[in-house]
Amino acid sequence: MEAFEESEFNDRDYVNSLARGLEVIAAFTRTRPKMTLAEISRNTGMQRAAVRRFLITLVREGYAEKDDKHFYLKPKVLELGYSALSSMSMLDVIQPAMNELADTLQESVFAAVLAGDDVIYIARATSERLINVGITVGKRAPAYAVSTGRVLLAAETEEVRDAYLDRVKPEKLTPKTISSKVKLRAAIEEARIANYSIVDQELEVGLGAISVPIRTSEGKVIAALNVCCPSSRTTMDDMQKKILPELMATAQKIAVAL
Repeated sequence: MEAFEESEFNDRDYVNSLARGLEVIAAFTRTRPKMTLAEISRNTGMQRAAVRRFLITLVREGYAEKDDKHFYLKPKVLELGYSALSSMSMLDVIQPAMNELADTLQESVFAAVLAGDDVIYIARATSERLINVGITVGKRAPAYAVSTGRVLLAAETEEVRDAYLDRVKPEKLTPKTISSKVKLRAAIEEARIANYSIVDQELEVGLGAISVPIRTSEGKVIAALNVCCPSSRTTMDDMQKKILPELMATAQKIAVAL
């Protein structure tokens, strides 16, 4: 993809007519869905002749319509917004929401996806605290020992979960790690029913975590949203009562944006 330096954006390259055409589109609002040529001219500060040319272009291209003396936008104009949204990667949507959540909770926030029998962390947001959880983007963790893994496995089909449980060999990474396949299956099923997963020091001593699924607007799970906290400052009860509602709200915000 071609990159643009800030120095390239000079007045010579600025397309004034495009900018003014966008102003005409932006002039239509919820309270002003239909306007006459004179009203649009007044609201944009443009000459009527210029506004007329832009409106003729919008009408011919299917973005606007005329009803007697009034002009209004047609649904096709929404395609401009859809194009912008579809050009954004998942991380473009997730990262700002994660940053906001980290600021709100003053805890580390992560996003992860399944990669084989592991999860891989694809995004990270830190708080202003001096000590943040040291998980980096690109780091892997065994899916069975982390809340992100259980949330993501819970979203898979029963056949996929069965195949995973058949081949995985859970190890005792800490004294609290679930190493029984029967208990692991129950923990994944619990995550599926509850729509979240919480673990207490199963990956690392002194580290608790809670995760919820990140879904598209169609309901497909594409990643897990996770908050990790040192056990010394956040109890499991705090995670469930204070962090979980914020986590779910952020996941919903992301789903709407996706």
